[in-house]
Amino acid sequence: MIYICEDILGFDVEEAMRVVAPQRRAKAMCYHFDIDRRQSLAAYLLLMQGLKSEYGISTAPEFEYIAGDKPYIADHINIYFNMSHCGNGVACAISDHPVGVDIEAVAPIDWDVAHRVMNDEQLREIESSSDPARTFTRLWTTKESLLKQTGEGLCDDLPHLPIDKGLFTHYNGKDYVCTCCYSAPCEHEEFRIVTL
Repeated sequence: MIYICEDILGFDVEEAMRVVAPQRRAKAMCYHFDIDRRQSLAAYLLLMQGLKSEYGISTAPEFEYIAGDKPYIADHINIYFNMSHCGNGVACAISDHPVGVDIEAVAPIDWDVAHRVMNDEQLREIESSSDPARTFTRLWTTKESLLKQTGEGLCDDLPHLPIDKGLFTHYNGKDYVCTCCYSAPCEHEEFRIVTL
């Protein structure tokens, strides 16, 4: 299941700080800007909502980390999750298998960047699209979600990532694209827009 919050300004930060785990509270407090603090808290609140809804877990999760700084839930190592945020929303994917999610605002294309991260076929797809910026964003979030699912992080060979072989689902928000990558077929591949 993929949870998305489109209104990261609409929740009470003080209340959120009271309900999140001390570990997340400390992380949120490290951010200088309110928007960054809100994104960090919103992603964690989505995770809490998803854990309660899907697994009946009502305690605030504590994280431990594996190589590459990929977090997992300390007492529930068989529950996989991934979080992402942009200025237009926050997303959290939860699954019984490794999962990666990326949410990005649709913005004008920087063609220098596009030529560094896309292959020729993908560039043609973007150029021939009726909405090139959204197509670029969909392709970018596909690559990013794959790298987050595998735990690799950004790599030097972005144009040649095998995104044609992954299990991806896409959601087109009004001004963003969210993509989720699964390591195995998942029963709950739906996107759920929620309010915090």
